[in-house]
Amino acid sequence: MPTNSSNIRIITDSASDISPAEAEILNIDVLPLKTIFEGKEYQDGIELDAHGFYELLIETDAMPSTSQVSPFLFNEAFRRAREKGQDVLCLTLSNKLSGTNQSAHLAKRGLAESDQAHVHIIDTENVTIGEQLLVRLAIQMRDAGKVISEIVAAIEAHRKNVRVVGLLDTLEYLRRGGRISSGAAIAGSLLSIKPVICIEEGEVKLIGKARGSKNGRNLLVEAVGQYGGIDTTMPFRLAYSGLSRKLLDKYWADNHNLYADWQGEPPISHIGSVIGTHVGPGAIAVSFFSKR
Repeated sequence: MPTNSSNIRIITDSASDISPAEAEILNIDVLPLKTIFEGKEYQDGIELDAHGFYELLIETDAMPSTSQVSPFLFNEAFRRAREKGQDVLCLTLSNKLSGTNQSAHLAKRGLAESDQAHVHIIDTENVTIGEQLLVRLAIQMRDAGKVISEIVAAIEAHRKNVRVVGLLDTLEYLRRGGRISSGAAIAGSLLSIKPVICIEEGEVKLIGKARGSKNGRNLLVEAVGQYGGIDTTMPFRLAYSGLSRKLLDKYWADNHNLYADWQGEPPISHIGSVIGTHVGPGAIAVSFFSKR
């Protein structure tokens, strides 16, 4: 028989960019990664929200860093759920981008054997709104009364079809993080180069570089087409970083035909400190389930 939704506890991490307020409405747990600014630690989304993070990022020359969710936090969340007799579905950001998934497995091993069988941990092989799409799919299925085995099977089946494509405003934060050379960043700035990235097999990959924001948005649209288009029967999500969503609003206005079946305002998330540390302000991203 289908299980009541209260019998399944969905747990994810703050790299999914689901805010604490949204988490309460969705009836899930979002465990915070940490962001470190000049030696001071902040719990992502709790002690430092997205808006506050970008204010700090703009005001300081210091390069922030991030750290994974601790096994202790996962263990506490797992125990709370099991004390209520709930099955646990834990969805984490890509194991190739963070040790958070490993922390979840360590926490699970700290439970009694009888409880371990009721804790299911899935590497989403994604991050930010890509990770979030799988969390929201799990929520939909939970609320529809699906049993835990059905939800786990669906998430694992659909995981490879989740696409995330992003347009960055600057190469500067990739330079700060040591991912490109200072010379490349300076040249990119002088030429108004806008890198377009994606998540593939759990890793960040560069799709291409465009001259200026308009060409960058066009390249973003091309990338969506290369994945066979958007499966509009499934959830999709848009996101932006920084203190303004003006560029994202422009993308939506120019490309609303891609989401022709959608009525009303688009579903938008604000990219928090975990991913914002690496992409900086002024980035936009789209995530969707592809048709192939």
